Amino acid sequence: MKKIKLVKKHSHKSSRWLNRHLNDEYYLKSKTDGYRSRSSFKLIQINDRFDIFTKNFQNILDLGSAPGGWLQVAKKLTNNKSKIMGIDKLQIDEIEGVRFLQKDIFDNETQENIYNYFEGKIDIIMSDMSPNTTGNKSVDHLKIVSLIETVISISENHLKKNGHFICKIFQGGAQGELVKKLNLIFESIKYFKPKASRLESPETYIVGKKK
Repeated sequence: MKKIKLVKKHSHKSSRWLNRHLNDEYYLKSKTDGYRSRSSFKLIQINDRFDIFTKNFQNILDLGSAPGGWLQVAKKLTNNKSKIMGIDKLQIDEIEGVRFLQKDIFDNETQENIYNYFEGKIDIIMSDMSPNTTGNKSVDHLKIVSLIETVISISENHLKKNGHFICKIFQGGAQGELVKKLNLIFESIKYFKPKASRLESPETYIVGKKK
């Protein structure tokens, strides 16, 4: 593939980041394969490792789904009659066969919307969300924990027995009480960093199965 060269002038730091991003293997592959983001390949690699999606009917919920890359993967890997819902504060372009809800997962009525749509338990709940950072490590850590706790709470209420849980965490994000809660709800917890995650990124993923 041809390397992309920047024309517009940027600061040295931002130019270096843009050059790396625009020539990133997974960014280029996402354009070739029609995915909305490079993060689609993270979910593909998670599924390759843990064999989560099937061609049987599945109820799937994607929390923090913008711009829709994980929804595209879920749609591709499952039965056409599967019920798939994405939730995000940001609007996304429509994906055929996918229900999207523009809402904050912290809103009280969000769980009611989830229950009404699926009319039962969910097979897969996944989240690739990242909180908006402030630069203050203590504040950012609390934001990360709060986000993960909310995803766990939704999974506790709506994920079926033996249903799969996929959630992005960051270094130091799963400690203490959070780990205890995970162990109470899930019978197996695996940590996995896909190749599509940049080496310098502190992110990793928890993959669990509901008790």
